[in-house]
Amino acid sequence: MKFLFGLLLGFALGVAAGLLLAPQSGEDTRALLGEQGITLRDRTGNLGETLRGRATEALSQGRELYQRTRSELTDTYNKSRSGQL
Repeated sequence: MKFLFGLLLGFALGVAAGLLLAPQSGEDTRALLGEQGITLRDRTGNLGETLRGRATEALSQGRELYQRTRSELTDTYNKSRSGQL
């Protein structure tokens, strides 16, 4: 929790210092920040979709592995009970 707070505080101080020391006008700075915000939003939106797709694929593979392993163990158990091993 302390790390997250420190990270956010550092980010806020960095933004404030950047705005105060910017060599351009406030209007230009706001426009630039707006453009960068839109770019960041687009990147994170795509990232969420990508992560969701990967998670769904991993879940599907996990279920398949579970079913296969369960089937193999059931077969082995049944063979051992009938004395075929």
